[in-house]
Amino acid sequence: MQVAILVYDYMTALDAVGPYEILSRLPGAETIVVGEQRGPVRCDTRSLTIVADAAIDEITTPDVLVVPGWSGFRQDNLLQPGPVQDWLRAVDEHTTWTTSACTGAIVLAAAGLLTGRRATTHWLAIEWLAEFGAVPADERVVRDGKYVSAAGVSAGIDMALTLAATIAGDQTAKAIQLLMEYDPQPPFDCGSVDKAPADIVASMRAVREFIINGTPKT
Repeated sequence: MQVAILVYDYMTALDAVGPYEILSRLPGAETIVVGEQRGPVRCDTRSLTIVADAAIDEITTPDVLVVPGWSGFRQDNLLQPGPVQDWLRAVDEHTTWTTSACTGAIVLAAAGLLTGRRATTHWLAIEWLAEFGAVPADERVVRDGKYVSAAGVSAGIDMALTLAATIAGDQTAKAIQLLMEYDPQPPFDCGSVDKAPADIVASMRAVREFIINGTPKT
């Protein structure tokens, strides 16, 4: 089973690394980090680099596709027609599962793969899904057919565990969860827009344009 994880400049590291930690441990999994070209890409904090070991033209029939999201710089090369969108549509014809974490769902939707399908993404970007023809769902993990999307960043871990259980069974997914000691006990109950204090939600909305597009709100 070949798992292809797309990487690109300004991507959010945990969107890719979280699902990688789980899916790479599935029995028989071959996990490949793939970029538009081979070589390093620098994540959104600009202080972490991930290396693409394969170029998109080298990976044609993955069984599982994972598309991470981004922040800090508008991804026009992913959201507009071009090589990456062409590749996404081509490999989607062969995938058993096409998945996303965070704003990776926007990338899939822009490629026309989520038209008329339920999907989720980061709460700051969820209205974009409808603009690209998807049906926004305010849930942490959403499955519609073979398409599985996760809400913001850390939700990619939950998405991958959900997928692992579907592919290899609950016992395997539970074993991977235990191996990772994934037992969230955060110091603050502030992990969703419904729970966070209003002033913090407002402050995040104020910087939305920078987070998504790389430009400050005026």
